Amino acid sequence: MGTPHSLIARRRSLFLRIHFWAALIASPFAIVAALTGLLYVFTPQIEGSLHKQIDRVVPEGAMLPLDMTVAAAKAAAPADQHLKTVVIPGQADRSVQVVFAPARHGSIAAQSGHGAHGSTGGNEAQAGHAGHAGHVQAADRPAPIANVTSTATAGGDRLPRGTVVYVDPYTAQVLGSHGEMERFGMWSKRLHSSLLQGDTWRWMIELSASWMMIMLLTGIWLWWPRGQSRALPEASARGRTAWKQWHGFLGVALSVMSLVILATGLTWSKHAGDQIRGFRDAIGQAPPSAPKGLQSSALPGQQALAWEAVLQAARTKAPEVTLLMTPPRGAQGVWRINSSEQTEPSSKINLVLDAYSGQTLFQTGWEDQTVFSKGTAIGIPFHRGEFGWWNQALLFVFGAGVVFSLVSGWAMFLLRRRQGGAVLPRLLPGSWAAVPVGAWIAGAILLVAMPLFALSATVVAVLELAMAWRQRVARTVLAQGWMP
Repeated sequence: MGTPHSLIARRRSLFLRIHFWAALIASPFAIVAALTGLLYVFTPQIEGSLHKQIDRVVPEGAMLPLDMTVAAAKAAAPADQHLKTVVIPGQADRSVQVVFAPARHGSIAAQSGHGAHGSTGGNEAQAGHAGHAGHVQAADRPAPIANVTSTATAGGDRLPRGTVVYVDPYTAQVLGSHGEMERFGMWSKRLHSSLLQGDTWRWMIELSASWMMIMLLTGIWLWWPRGQSRALPEASARGRTAWKQWHGFLGVALSVMSLVILATGLTWSKHAGDQIRGFRDAIGQAPPSAPKGLQSSALPGQQALAWEAVLQAARTKAPEVTLLMTPPRGAQGVWRINSSEQTEPSSKINLVLDAYSGQTLFQTGWEDQTVFSKGTAIGIPFHRGEFGWWNQALLFVFGAGVVFSLVSGWAMFLLRRRQGGAVLPRLLPGSWAAVPVGAWIAGAILLVAMPLFALSATVVAVLELAMAWRQRVARTVLAQGWMP
């Protein structure tokens, strides 16, 4: 026996009402996210055109020992900054990128060089550093070597920023440098994720992504063909009908990609990201990490390995991939080396090496990753368009589709208002009672997974209750024949 039409009508009225609220809340931020995302998609081409002279080199014979390259970068870097990481390219025609961080008062890392390699740095290869390697594939505005320090930050704070120095690995010539946050890729990323504001403003994009998820799920339900409903747009359709048909069709056609983009975006958001990571860890899907307390040990009189020796030890484990090398901190510190080939997730490797013997203290590769970490290792680079032109083309179509969906939705709204329709879609009596159990369960999961959605949904619920109370009062007044 089929579902009664009245039940479908009540559900439809509720989902359409929720869909409208989702569009109302998400639209302002979503349109900005879509447009800035379209700009971010073309980062490789833009950066490659801006300053390829400091990213690209001409291979001439064998590369010099890495120690010479690092020494040249240190001589060009500001005296008050310490070496943090070195990005070794996996391609022969790329420059080496040496990242320096501002010295902090009392920091061990700010002290002078340690051991034979003559450098210091943090002992943690942060995920952000690995991401940075992907952003420093091309230059933004190479500043003169005498003026490489940047203090510009997000959110208006004036905190010191690091410096990236580019060096030709064949000649040890310094090609240029810029502030760590001054890349076009970093700028466009911050524009897309926080509108060039600080991390405290990331809530805007997270709120938008949360409600876009709701808008997508309710939109699929509203579009789904039932009875005589048509799934494809009619060529003869005009006016609001045409807008409605194309709005639904394109939204559903891009739904799978939309889910991937929204899900991967939420994984690195603050509030929803914390929830997702907590759930990931609770089900045993956290990526493998090195045990705490790993230390290097030296025999009497033994010297620490130089940069080149450590690089060669790492290359035996990870040949022909881009490596991010973080040197030891302190006499018992360890080398941490990560691959950062975002376009080749299967080449992922994490190494911890003894600073004196080069012995591997910890190693993980692609085969050691959990299903969740493999999924994010593929999904996040796809979200960023790092798999090549086909990936960029898909993201461009997706971004344009999002813009069309938002514009067409508001076009439908304006046409409905012009025809005398209400601001909010009509909510039929008994609509909430018509919600299926599965929808309640899915809604509860989304409320828990997306805290900003839960908070804003509470505000919407209060507004709905206030409007319902006002309508009830108005009906009571009319029923009793009271005159205003």
